[in-house]
Amino acid sequence: MSASFESRRAFAEDLARRAGDLGLSYFRKLDTLTIESKGHQDMVSEADREVELFVRRELATHFPDDGVVGEEHAPTKGSSDFTWVIDPIDGTANFVSGVPAWTVVIACVEKGVPVVGVIHEPSLGETFAAHRGGGAALNGRPLRTSKATRLDEGSLGTGLSNRREMKNIVGLIDELFDEGGIFFRNASGALMLAYVASGRLLGYVEEHMNAWDCLAGMLLIEEAGGTIVRPDPQTVLERGTVVITSCPGVFERVRALCGRAFQVT
Repeated sequence: MSASFESRRAFAEDLARRAGDLGLSYFRKLDTLTIESKGHQDMVSEADREVELFVRRELATHFPDDGVVGEEHAPTKGSSDFTWVIDPIDGTANFVSGVPAWTVVIACVEKGVPVVGVIHEPSLGETFAAHRGGGAALNGRPLRTSKATRLDEGSLGTGLSNRREMKNIVGLIDELFDEGGIFFRNASGALMLAYVASGRLLGYVEEHMNAWDCLAGMLLIEEAGGTIVRPDPQTVLERGTVVITSCPGVFERVRALCGRAFQVT
């Protein structure tokens, strides 16, 4: 089965790069884009929808028996145990503002458990990819999480979920400062998860993320030697999950901060 995961990873890497090229074509003509608001701090552009349609067409051609769950279009149920989970442009707020920090995210799950994860950042040409049991890599180079053992040795990525009480993250950041740490936020949760896998960030936390934003990155972190609170495979596709991830040396401290701020165990 690992060979199947590996071939799906190779396909997803290629697809993410091609989808990224399509996204870049829209990014270079922002003044012509149609942009809508889906709610507070939540936007969608025609680029999001068109890139997702492109990815869905490719998946339907090459994996017709698999299901697909994406951010911008209705889910498609498959007949196999595999489901592709996609975010055509994670970091839309950055994208529509001309900030080059957005990604194409493609994950594949087997019965709700992530087995392939790809996060492609087109502006820098960085492709983070992993498959279960096969390690994680950035443009083909192996990835490892940070060796840090204290929170003052780097930055902790923090998300801001509009589906929870936003003030909760403020308490976490306050406690992080008390431990000599600092927070990092770039408005793309998927990209920050990839940065954890590559050792650029100590960890990343968010009180709630949708499956298409986090599953690829969480697999990347695990395969790069990091630690995560694993989502429930029975519910994650429909309900999303709390995200608590970090390098092994600070995980217990990060989990303790989240336990108090997010009221989770």
